[in-house]
Amino acid sequence: MSAFTAYLLGAIVLAIGLGVAAHLLGVPPIWIGVGALVILGAGIMSAAAKTKRKDAPE
Repeated sequence: MSAFTAYLLGAIVLAIGLGVAAHLLGVPPIWIGVGALVILGAGIMSAAAKTKRKDAPE
């Protein structure tokens, strides 16, 4: 499993966990969806930043 996949999987698990918690607290479903999209977007950006290749020195 690549590092990018691990980061992305972690973001998905986090989004699901927080979505379930928000549902149990009575948050409207539209806001749960918005929160899940924000978490997944941040996870993708974080994964891309952490796993990008460094430029070779010239």
